[in-house]
Amino acid sequence: MFTTQVSLKFQTTMAVLHNRVSQKELKERLYQESEPRSTISFYRYFPITDPKVFRDELYKALEAIKVFGRIYVAQEGINAQLSVPQSNFDQLKTYLYSIGPLHGIRLNIAVDDDGKSFWVLKIKVRDKIVADGIEDSSFSMERKGKYVNAGQMNVLLQDKNTIVVDMRNHYEYEVGHFENALEVPSDTFREQLPMAVDMLKEEKEKNIIMYCTGGIRCEKASAYMLHNGFKNVFHLEGGIIDYAQQVKEAELESRFIGKNFVFDDRLGERITDHIIASCHQCGQPADTHTNCKNDGCHLLFIQCEACAAKYDGCCSAECQTMYNMPVEEQKELRKGLDKGMMVFNKSRHRLRPTIEENKERRIRNE
Repeated sequence: MFTTQVSLKFQTTMAVLHNRVSQKELKERLYQESEPRSTISFYRYFPITDPKVFRDELYKALEAIKVFGRIYVAQEGINAQLSVPQSNFDQLKTYLYSIGPLHGIRLNIAVDDDGKSFWVLKIKVRDKIVADGIEDSSFSMERKGKYVNAGQMNVLLQDKNTIVVDMRNHYEYEVGHFENALEVPSDTFREQLPMAVDMLKEEKEKNIIMYCTGGIRCEKASAYMLHNGFKNVFHLEGGIIDYAQQVKEAELESRFIGKNFVFDDRLGERITDHIIASCHQCGQPADTHTNCKNDGCHLLFIQCEACAAKYDGCCSAECQTMYNMPVEEQKELRKGLDKGMMVFNKSRHRLRPTIEENKERRIRNE
Protein backbone atom coordinates (compact mmCIF):
# COMPACT_ATOMS: atom_id res chain seq x y z
CA MET A 1 0.00 0.00 0.00
CA PHE A 2 1.31 3.43 -0.93
CA THR A 3 1.50 5.97 1.90
CA THR A 4 2.78 9.46 1.18
CA GLN A 5 4.88 11.07 3.89
CA VAL A 6 3.44 14.42 4.93
CA SER A 7 6.88 16.04 4.77
CA LEU A 8 7.37 15.20 1.08
CA LYS A 9 5.56 16.46 -1.99
CA PHE A 10 4.89 14.13 -4.93
CA GLN A 11 3.64 14.78 -8.43
CA THR A 12 0.73 12.32 -8.54
CA THR A 13 -1.41 13.91 -11.23
CA MET A 14 0.96 12.80 -14.00
CA ALA A 15 1.87 9.28 -15.11
CA VAL A 16 5.25 9.25 -13.39
CA LEU A 17 5.52 9.46 -9.61
CA HIS A 18 8.58 11.33 -8.43
CA ASN A 19 9.95 13.42 -5.60
CA ARG A 20 9.63 17.21 -5.79
CA VAL A 21 11.85 18.22 -2.84
CA SER A 22 15.24 19.75 -3.68
CA GLN A 23 18.30 17.50 -3.76
CA LYS A 24 20.04 19.72 -1.21
CA GLU A 25 17.22 19.41 1.30
CA LEU A 26 16.95 15.65 0.80
CA LYS A 27 20.67 15.19 1.37
CA GLU A 28 20.46 17.26 4.55
CA ARG A 29 17.58 15.08 5.77
CA LEU A 30 19.61 11.94 5.08
CA TYR A 31 22.48 13.13 7.25
CA GLN A 32 20.03 13.99 10.04
CA GLU A 33 18.68 10.43 10.16
CA SER A 34 19.57 8.52 13.32
CA GLU A 35 18.76 5.01 12.09
CA PRO A 36 21.53 3.30 10.11
CA ARG A 37 20.92 2.31 6.49
CA SER A 38 22.24 -0.54 4.36
CA THR A 39 23.31 -0.16 0.73
CA ILE A 40 22.02 -2.99 -1.44
CA SER A 41 22.18 -3.82 -5.13
CA PHE A 42 20.46 -6.44 -7.28
CA TYR A 43 19.50 -7.13 -10.86
CA ARG A 44 17.66 -9.74 -12.88
CA TYR A 45 17.04 -10.31 -16.54
CA PHE A 46 13.38 -11.26 -17.05
CA PRO A 47 10.61 -10.09 -19.44
CA ILE A 48 8.53 -7.11 -18.27
CA THR A 49 5.49 -6.53 -20.49
CA ASP A 50 4.76 -2.97 -19.36
CA PRO A 51 7.84 -1.37 -17.75
CA LYS A 52 5.99 1.90 -16.96
CA VAL A 53 3.28 0.16 -14.93
CA PHE A 54 5.89 -2.01 -13.21
CA ARG A 55 7.93 1.12 -12.46
CA ASP A 56 5.05 2.97 -10.78
CA GLU A 57 4.03 0.00 -8.63
CA LEU A 58 7.65 -0.42 -7.56
CA TYR A 59 7.94 3.28 -6.73
CA LYS A 60 4.85 3.20 -4.50
CA ALA A 61 6.00 0.15 -2.57
CA LEU A 62 9.59 1.27 -2.05
CA GLU A 63 8.75 4.87 -1.13
CA ALA A 64 6.42 3.55 1.58
CA ILE A 65 9.33 1.83 3.37
CA LYS A 66 11.71 4.80 2.91
CA VAL A 67 13.94 3.24 0.29
CA PHE A 68 16.31 5.57 -1.56
CA GLY A 69 18.32 4.68 -4.64
CA ARG A 70 18.56 4.45 -8.40
CA ILE A 71 16.66 1.79 -10.34
CA TYR A 72 16.43 1.10 -14.07
CA VAL A 73 13.51 -0.88 -15.46
CA ALA A 74 13.26 -2.17 -19.03
CA GLN A 75 11.52 -4.91 -20.96
CA GLU A 76 14.59 -7.07 -20.35
CA GLY A 77 14.55 -6.75 -16.54
CA ILE A 78 15.60 -4.62 -13.57
CA ASN A 79 18.85 -3.14 -12.24
CA ALA A 80 18.84 -1.54 -8.78
CA GLN A 81 21.15 0.14 -6.28
CA LEU A 82 19.33 0.95 -3.04
CA SER A 83 19.65 2.31 0.47
CA VAL A 84 17.15 1.05 3.05
CA PRO A 85 16.73 1.68 6.81
CA GLN A 86 18.00 -1.48 8.51
CA SER A 87 14.69 -1.95 10.34
CA ASN A 88 12.91 -2.10 6.95
CA PHE A 89 15.27 -4.59 5.30
CA ASP A 90 12.98 -7.57 5.92
CA GLN A 91 10.01 -5.64 4.48
CA LEU A 92 12.04 -4.83 1.38
CA LYS A 93 13.09 -8.46 0.98
CA THR A 94 9.52 -9.73 1.49
CA TYR A 95 8.16 -7.29 -1.07
CA LEU A 96 10.78 -8.13 -3.70
CA TYR A 97 10.29 -11.86 -3.17
CA SER A 98 6.54 -11.39 -3.66
CA ILE A 99 7.25 -10.45 -7.29
CA GLY A 100 7.33 -13.82 -9.06
CA PRO A 101 10.50 -13.42 -11.20
CA LEU A 102 12.33 -11.78 -8.27
CA HIS A 103 11.57 -14.51 -5.74
CA GLY A 104 14.83 -15.59 -4.09
CA ILE A 105 16.86 -12.89 -5.84
CA ARG A 106 20.35 -12.33 -4.42
CA LEU A 107 20.67 -9.00 -2.62
CA ASN A 108 24.26 -7.75 -2.66
CA ILE A 109 25.01 -5.88 0.57
CA ALA A 110 27.85 -3.33 0.46
CA VAL A 111 30.96 -4.24 2.46
CA ASP A 112 32.31 -0.73 3.10
CA ASP A 113 29.23 1.33 3.80
CA ASP A 114 28.21 4.33 5.89
CA GLY A 115 24.59 4.12 4.74
CA LYS A 116 24.77 7.52 3.04
CA SER A 117 24.94 6.28 -0.54
CA PHE A 118 21.57 7.69 -1.73
CA TRP A 119 19.16 10.37 -0.51
CA VAL A 120 16.28 10.13 -2.99
CA LEU A 121 14.42 7.39 -4.87
CA LYS A 122 14.70 7.51 -8.66
CA ILE A 123 13.21 4.80 -10.86
CA LYS A 124 13.64 5.24 -14.61
CA VAL A 125 12.32 3.29 -17.57
CA ARG A 126 15.04 2.52 -20.09
CA ASP A 127 15.30 0.64 -23.37
CA LYS A 128 17.71 -1.75 -21.64
CA ILE A 129 18.91 -2.12 -18.06
CA VAL A 130 22.48 -1.96 -19.34
CA ALA A 131 23.24 -0.29 -22.68
CA ASP A 132 24.98 -2.90 -24.83
CA GLY A 133 24.72 -1.72 -28.44
CA ILE A 134 23.74 -5.26 -29.53
CA GLU A 135 21.55 -5.15 -32.65
CA ASP A 136 21.74 -8.83 -33.59
CA SER A 137 18.17 -10.12 -33.25
CA SER A 138 19.43 -13.69 -32.75
CA PHE A 139 21.25 -12.75 -29.53
CA SER A 140 19.55 -14.07 -26.40
CA MET A 141 20.20 -13.87 -22.67
CA GLU A 142 18.77 -17.38 -22.27
CA ARG A 143 22.19 -18.87 -23.04
CA LYS A 144 24.81 -17.41 -20.76
CA GLY A 145 28.03 -18.40 -19.00
CA LYS A 146 28.24 -20.56 -15.90
CA TYR A 147 28.12 -18.87 -12.52
CA VAL A 148 31.18 -19.12 -10.27
CA ASN A 149 31.31 -18.18 -6.60
CA ALA A 150 34.30 -16.77 -4.70
CA GLY A 151 35.87 -20.14 -3.95
CA GLN A 152 35.48 -21.36 -7.54
CA MET A 153 36.82 -18.05 -8.82
CA ASN A 154 39.98 -18.41 -6.74
CA VAL A 155 40.53 -21.98 -7.98
CA LEU A 156 40.02 -21.07 -11.64
CA LEU A 157 42.41 -18.12 -11.30
CA GLN A 158 45.20 -20.61 -10.55
CA ASP A 159 44.57 -22.48 -13.81
CA LYS A 160 46.97 -21.49 -16.60
CA ASN A 161 44.16 -22.01 -19.10
CA THR A 162 42.05 -19.29 -17.47
CA ILE A 163 41.74 -15.71 -18.69
CA VAL A 164 39.93 -13.32 -16.37
CA VAL A 165 38.32 -10.34 -18.10
CA ASP A 166 37.30 -7.09 -16.42
CA MET A 167 34.08 -5.79 -18.02
CA ARG A 168 34.12 -2.41 -16.28
CA ASN A 169 35.23 1.03 -17.43
CA HIS A 170 38.85 2.19 -17.26
CA TYR A 171 38.31 4.35 -14.17
CA GLU A 172 36.85 1.39 -12.28
CA TYR A 173 39.73 -0.91 -13.23
CA GLU A 174 42.26 1.74 -12.30
CA VAL A 175 41.57 1.64 -8.55
CA GLY A 176 41.01 -2.10 -8.14
CA HIS A 177 40.88 -5.37 -10.10
CA PHE A 178 41.56 -9.08 -9.92
CA GLU A 179 45.18 -10.12 -10.15
CA ASN A 180 46.28 -10.49 -13.79
CA ALA A 181 42.86 -9.40 -15.04
CA LEU A 182 42.64 -8.34 -18.67
CA GLU A 183 41.44 -4.76 -19.07
CA VAL A 184 39.25 -4.03 -22.08
CA PRO A 185 40.29 -0.37 -22.56
CA SER A 186 37.08 1.44 -23.32
CA ASP A 187 34.80 4.15 -21.95
CA THR A 188 31.54 2.23 -22.49
CA PHE A 189 30.18 -1.30 -22.16
CA ARG A 190 28.79 -1.18 -25.70
CA GLU A 191 32.33 -0.66 -27.01
CA GLN A 192 33.78 -3.33 -24.76
CA LEU A 193 31.66 -6.24 -25.99
CA PRO A 194 32.99 -6.43 -29.59
CA MET A 195 36.44 -5.38 -28.35
CA ALA A 196 36.57 -8.33 -25.91
CA VAL A 197 35.60 -10.73 -28.68
CA ASP A 198 38.36 -9.37 -30.89
CA MET A 199 41.00 -9.36 -28.14
CA LEU A 200 40.30 -13.00 -27.27
CA LYS A 201 39.54 -14.40 -30.73
CA GLU A 202 42.56 -16.76 -30.55
CA GLU A 203 41.61 -18.03 -27.07
CA LYS A 204 38.21 -19.60 -27.71
CA GLU A 205 39.15 -22.91 -26.10
CA LYS A 206 40.37 -21.41 -22.81
CA ASN A 207 38.39 -20.71 -19.65
CA ILE A 208 37.09 -17.16 -19.94
CA ILE A 209 35.84 -15.59 -16.68
CA MET A 210 34.00 -12.28 -16.97
CA TYR A 211 33.48 -10.07 -13.94
CA CYS A 212 32.07 -6.63 -13.09
CA THR A 213 30.78 -4.67 -10.09
CA GLY A 214 27.53 -6.48 -9.27
CA GLY A 215 27.19 -9.06 -12.03
CA ILE A 216 24.86 -7.38 -14.52
CA ARG A 217 27.43 -6.47 -17.16
CA CYS A 218 29.48 -9.66 -16.96
CA GLU A 219 26.36 -11.83 -17.18
CA LYS A 220 25.41 -10.19 -20.46
CA ALA A 221 29.06 -10.28 -21.59
CA SER A 222 29.22 -14.03 -20.94
CA ALA A 223 26.14 -14.57 -23.14
CA TYR A 224 27.70 -12.40 -25.85
CA MET A 225 30.94 -14.39 -25.79
CA LEU A 226 29.04 -17.68 -26.15
CA HIS A 227 27.04 -16.11 -28.97
CA ASN A 228 30.36 -15.41 -30.69
CA GLY A 229 31.71 -18.95 -30.52
CA PHE A 230 33.57 -19.12 -27.21
CA LYS A 231 33.30 -22.49 -25.46
CA ASN A 232 34.12 -22.26 -21.75
CA VAL A 233 32.66 -19.02 -20.46
CA PHE A 234 32.06 -18.19 -16.81
CA HIS A 235 30.95 -15.09 -14.95
CA LEU A 236 31.34 -14.11 -11.31
CA GLU A 237 27.97 -14.40 -9.61
CA GLY A 238 27.10 -11.20 -7.79
CA GLY A 239 30.23 -9.51 -9.14
CA ILE A 240 32.91 -7.97 -6.96
CA ILE A 241 30.37 -6.92 -4.32
CA ASP A 242 29.24 -10.48 -3.56
CA TYR A 243 32.77 -11.85 -4.00
CA ALA A 244 34.00 -9.52 -1.23
CA GLN A 245 31.19 -10.67 1.08
CA GLN A 246 31.92 -14.34 0.44
CA VAL A 247 35.66 -13.85 0.96
CA LYS A 248 34.98 -12.12 4.27
CA GLU A 249 32.48 -14.70 5.52
CA ALA A 250 34.52 -17.76 4.45
CA GLU A 251 37.88 -16.18 5.39
CA LEU A 252 39.26 -16.74 1.91
CA GLU A 253 42.18 -14.92 0.32
CA SER A 254 40.95 -12.00 -1.76
CA ARG A 255 42.34 -12.18 -5.26
CA PHE A 256 40.72 -8.83 -5.97
CA ILE A 257 43.06 -6.05 -4.88
CA GLY A 258 42.33 -2.41 -4.12
CA LYS A 259 38.99 -0.61 -4.25
CA ASN A 260 35.74 -1.48 -5.92
CA PHE A 261 34.33 1.59 -7.67
CA VAL A 262 30.59 2.00 -6.99
CA PHE A 263 28.04 4.24 -8.67
CA ASP A 264 26.66 6.03 -5.65
CA ASP A 265 27.77 8.88 -3.41
CA ARG A 266 30.58 6.77 -1.89
CA LEU A 267 32.36 6.32 -5.28
CA GLY A 268 34.19 3.31 -3.90
CA GLU A 269 34.34 0.59 -1.27
CA ARG A 270 37.64 -0.78 -0.03
CA ILE A 271 38.23 -4.49 -0.56
CA THR A 272 41.93 -4.71 0.38
CA ASP A 273 44.49 -2.23 1.68
CA HIS A 274 46.36 -2.12 -1.64
CA ILE A 275 46.49 1.30 -3.30
CA ILE A 276 47.24 0.59 -6.95
CA ALA A 277 46.27 3.93 -8.51
CA SER A 278 47.83 7.39 -8.44
CA CYS A 279 46.62 10.94 -7.90
CA HIS A 280 45.79 12.43 -11.29
CA GLN A 281 47.37 15.72 -10.23
CA CYS A 282 50.63 14.89 -8.49
CA GLY A 283 51.16 11.18 -9.22
CA GLN A 284 51.40 10.07 -5.59
CA PRO A 285 49.66 6.81 -4.55
CA ALA A 286 45.91 7.49 -4.17
CA ASP A 287 42.61 5.82 -5.05
CA THR A 288 39.95 8.27 -3.85
CA HIS A 289 37.62 9.34 -6.64
CA THR A 290 35.96 12.72 -6.42
CA ASN A 291 34.07 15.12 -8.66
CA CYS A 292 35.63 18.51 -9.35
CA LYS A 293 33.87 21.07 -7.13
CA ASN A 294 33.65 23.57 -9.99
CA ASP A 295 30.00 23.35 -11.09
CA GLY A 296 31.11 24.06 -14.65
CA CYS A 297 33.24 20.90 -14.64
CA HIS A 298 32.41 18.10 -12.17
CA LEU A 299 35.14 15.94 -13.73
CA LEU A 300 35.43 12.53 -12.06
CA PHE A 301 39.08 12.01 -11.12
CA ILE A 302 41.44 10.64 -8.46
CA GLN A 303 42.78 13.15 -5.95
CA CYS A 304 45.03 12.73 -2.91
CA GLU A 305 44.42 14.64 0.33
CA ALA A 306 47.28 17.04 -0.32
CA CYS A 307 45.99 18.02 -3.76
CA ALA A 308 42.43 18.27 -2.44
CA ALA A 309 43.65 20.91 0.00
CA LYS A 310 45.88 22.63 -2.57
CA TYR A 311 43.19 22.90 -5.24
CA ASP A 312 40.07 23.23 -3.01
CA GLY A 313 38.78 19.90 -4.33
CA CYS A 314 39.06 21.05 -7.95
CA CYS A 315 40.76 19.22 -10.81
CA SER A 316 42.93 22.15 -11.95
CA ALA A 317 44.09 25.63 -10.99
CA GLU A 318 41.71 27.03 -13.61
CA CYS A 319 38.71 25.26 -12.11
CA GLN A 320 39.85 26.40 -8.67
CA THR A 321 39.84 30.01 -9.90
CA MET A 322 36.30 29.63 -11.23
CA TYR A 323 35.13 27.80 -8.09
CA ASN A 324 36.25 30.74 -5.94
CA MET A 325 34.47 33.37 -8.06
CA PRO A 326 31.15 34.88 -6.92
CA VAL A 327 28.29 32.44 -7.61
CA GLU A 328 26.54 34.72 -10.13
CA GLU A 329 29.76 35.15 -12.10
CA GLN A 330 30.21 31.37 -12.16
CA LYS A 331 26.69 30.94 -13.55
CA GLU A 332 27.42 33.41 -16.36
CA LEU A 333 30.58 31.56 -17.32
CA ARG A 334 28.74 28.24 -17.40
CA LYS A 335 26.07 29.36 -19.86
CA GLY A 336 26.15 27.32 -23.04
CA LEU A 337 28.88 25.00 -21.75
CA ASP A 338 28.58 21.37 -22.84
CA LYS A 339 30.56 19.33 -20.32
CA GLY A 340 30.35 16.11 -22.33
CA MET A 341 31.73 12.96 -20.77
CA MET A 342 33.33 14.17 -17.57
CA VAL A 343 35.69 11.34 -16.69
CA PHE A 344 39.46 11.56 -16.45
CA ASN A 345 41.05 9.26 -19.04
CA LYS A 346 44.83 8.98 -19.10
CA SER A 347 44.83 7.83 -22.71
CA ARG A 348 42.63 10.65 -23.94
CA HIS A 349 42.76 13.77 -21.80
CA ARG A 350 39.58 15.81 -21.87
CA LEU A 351 40.10 19.23 -23.42
CA ARG A 352 38.56 21.56 -20.86
CA PRO A 353 37.40 24.93 -22.26
CA THR A 354 39.25 27.81 -20.64
CA ILE A 355 37.48 30.57 -18.75
CA GLU A 356 38.16 32.95 -21.66
CA GLU A 357 36.68 30.44 -24.13
CA ASN A 358 33.59 30.16 -21.92
CA LYS A 359 33.21 33.95 -22.01
CA GLU A 360 33.57 34.00 -25.79
CA ARG A 361 31.01 31.21 -26.19
CA ARG A 362 28.54 33.02 -23.92
CA ILE A 363 28.95 36.26 -25.88
CA ARG A 364 28.34 34.42 -29.19
CA ASN A 365 25.17 32.81 -27.80
CA GLU A 366 23.71 36.09 -26.57
